[in-house]
Amino acid sequence: MNTDKHADPSPFRLDGRHALVTGGASGIGEATVKELVRAGAFVWIADIKFDDAEALARFTGNAKALHLDVTSHESVAAAVESVRRLDVLVNNAGVGHVGSIEHTEPDEFDRLMNVNVRSVYLVTRAFLPLLLSTAVGQPGVIVNIGSVAGQVGIKERFAYCTSKGAVLAMTRQLAVEYAKTLRVNAICPGTIDTPFVEGYLEKFHKHNKEEVRAELRARQPMGRLGQPQEVASMVRYLASDEAAFITGALMAIDGGLTAA
Repeated sequence: MNTDKHADPSPFRLDGRHALVTGGASGIGEATVKELVRAGAFVWIADIKFDDAEALARFTGNAKALHLDVTSHESVAAAVESVRRLDVLVNNAGVGHVGSIEHTEPDEFDRLMNVNVRSVYLVTRAFLPLLLSTAVGQPGVIVNIGSVAGQVGIKERFAYCTSKGAVLAMTRQLAVEYAKTLRVNAICPGTIDTPFVEGYLEKFHKHNKEEVRAELRARQPMGRLGQPQEVASMVRYLASDEAAFITGALMAIDGGLTAA
């Protein structure tokens, strides 16, 4: 045990920081909320599922639910009115889609671009003044939850790959535009064991769910699905002072998929 009274505090702490996580009531968002609170941050749980966000806020303690439809300019504007300070923004909300370009209808493509891309623009733009005026003496932090689907081509994921590629491009552009006043990074998960994946299996592979689940595991060289808390730990690191020299990075958490 280290008894030195002058020893450095534990790393990756976020004491006194105020964070907001979109899509924060479930999956990677829920794990991120818990991890940021554990690191000492106060967290706004921004989600269209307000009851779930409230339940999570009660469970974690140092958090508050915020009703937010990330696709609505009016909803985003109302959310900004409730938040007086922000040091860390996690753009996590998103949806998926299965289909090649031939099997992706215009309305389906528009929905993915609206939820996965336009929402990042709307939320980031709205909260930018708060992030640029952060009170902690360090640049504000944005962490975008991208995907390996934005880095490599994946069959039957035309709209999803397109949308996540756009998120990664926005990440790098913002990092360059605000290099001295913001740190902007993206995390690129492989397949993560979340309700998002369960919903996909139920919708598209109800008749052979376990067979497809095994295929998803095998797609990652490590032979398993990622866990939400593994992504959340990277969010915590990127939000911390220990990551002060990291911006414009695309951090893969994919069990080796993009290395294969």
